[in-house]
Amino acid sequence: MFYRENGQFKTSYAADQQIFPVAQDRLAVLAILLVAFVAVPLTVSDYGFQAILIPFLIMSLAALGLNILVGYCGQISLGTGAFMAVGAYAAYNLQARFEGMPLLVSLLGGGLFAMVFGVIFGLPSLRIRGLYLAVATLAAQFFMDWLTSRAAWVTNNSSSGSVSAGPLSIAGWQIDTPMEKYLLCLSLLCLLGLGAKNLVRSSIGREWMAMRDMDVAAAVIGIRPIYAKLSAFAVSSFIVGVAGALWGFVHLGAWEPAAFSLDRSFQLLFMIIIGGLGSIVGSFFGAAFFVLLPLLLNYVPHWLGLPLSTATATYLEHMIFGALIVYFLIVEPHGLAKLWATARQKLRVWPFPH
Repeated sequence: MFYRENGQFKTSYAADQQIFPVAQDRLAVLAILLVAFVAVPLTVSDYGFQAILIPFLIMSLAALGLNILVGYCGQISLGTGAFMAVGAYAAYNLQARFEGMPLLVSLLGGGLFAMVFGVIFGLPSLRIRGLYLAVATLAAQFFMDWLTSRAAWVTNNSSSGSVSAGPLSIAGWQIDTPMEKYLLCLSLLCLLGLGAKNLVRSSIGREWMAMRDMDVAAAVIGIRPIYAKLSAFAVSSFIVGVAGALWGFVHLGAWEPAAFSLDRSFQLLFMIIIGGLGSIVGSFFGAAFFVLLPLLLNYVPHWLGLPLSTATATYLEHMIFGALIVYFLIVEPHGLAKLWATARQKLRVWPFPH
């Protein structure tokens, strides 16, 4: 009975179009932001930041970018790991080759390079779709794997093939501790997430969804496929590129080409499928599922006192993880976001279900 819209009247167009039209949702979001920015930095340990929160935030950002392309525009992509790699290596080269390059400029520059890369490999979407488009984007993954391992200039002539990010600082603020890295990732996630939410609610977002539902009918009513599809590739690749730069600079610190392999692309694709295609909040649910579940599967046997070897625990983790993915796809093919939407709808009419 506390989650109702009774008495909440919309007296202007702006009030009717706001992101959270229900007052309870606005209060909940403000409470979540307050906890994330104030309570979490004061209570969570360094291990919690490094092992859970920072990977969750960066993976949420990457899943958000991929969801724009796959969930909202309907263009299948298997090259997300390549776009992350472009963002990471471009940001590294901007830092290494231009002395005094600000960190934020490097991160956003990595996103811009990834955007150009994504638009180039998005050109086949104008002629092909479905499985053929997936194979075309898969070519981006193979190309980046070859480039980062063969072209010495990409790694600034590193003999080992691995690169290391320099010290992190923004306007004199030295980002050294895991808490400060967490706040950097959280701030960028909030800004880009807000921008993505507004984009999918705008005219370009409606064009993306029209192309997803039926591209021929969308073209008949005046939507330009070349603009809609390539803009989706551009926005998606930019967000994924920023996430890749954060993954390399903030989470890993030093990385090699294997950090952005094909496994990363499949992992991100499974994230948005489990979390919910065409849903901003589904990107967060999918990232939480993939980050938290392996930790739980590793710790539960120890909590129960089961004597499992490391190899057995690893195999068991993969088996349970795969079974849960199949279970969720069968029980709720629209993802965890659909379960969340159903729960909210039931709360609106509780205790009068009808």
